[in-house]
Amino acid sequence: MNSIKQNLLEIKSTLPEHVTLVAVSKTKPVSDLMQAYEAGQRIFGENKIQEMADKYEQMPKDIQWHMIGHVQTNKVKFMAPFVSLIHGVDSLKLLQEINKQALKNNRVIDCLLQIYIAEEETKFGLDKKELTALLSSSEFKEMKNIRILGLMGMATFTKNQNQIKKEFLHLKSIFDSLQNKDAQCRDTQQCISTAAHFSTISMGMSGDYQLAIECGSTMVRIGSSIFGGR
Repeated sequence: MNSIKQNLLEIKSTLPEHVTLVAVSKTKPVSDLMQAYEAGQRIFGENKIQEMADKYEQMPKDIQWHMIGHVQTNKVKFMAPFVSLIHGVDSLKLLQEINKQALKNNRVIDCLLQIYIAEEETKFGLDKKELTALLSSSEFKEMKNIRILGLMGMATFTKNQNQIKKEFLHLKSIFDSLQNKDAQCRDTQQCISTAAHFSTISMGMSGDYQLAIECGSTMVRIGSSIFGGR
């Protein structure tokens, strides 16, 4: 068995420069995360806010903590002081709570909007109609303490590579349509991506990250290939 450091360095060697690696460290002990940290990894992804907060307290403060799981609005306050990026924003209500807690902490919190691309009812996310409604709402335009960096999606859990590819390309097409729309937008306050920061497509995990990169991913979430199975 390879060490965590070996796994990490092997994966990094396969990633293009423009792709960010999120090491998915959920359920793993701090000692495992520190091995990855000592090998140079600074971005870790967790799916439970309490676990992430505990690890934040124990670990070096130059780490960027990404919340990659489904977020309950009543838990946002526990990560608002330190979270670097929230991947799974799937409702206006959640975005409003993030904005509220960011304001309390005198921060602007970066977020990704989660798009529903899978053929599984267990997955969360906005469909294209809900996305359009959110982005065009007056409530969204009033939020000053969140920043939308891009989109996130999770493909169906299947071995059918063609289906996964179709779902990844669907997410990429939604991302592209937002960028194109904003290129023609006159009122910059009403645009999502007039600024260069709207540039992230978070898709791809241990089993499909190479396919995701081929389909346009700029951020991959890899856990078991680094830390081993759970």
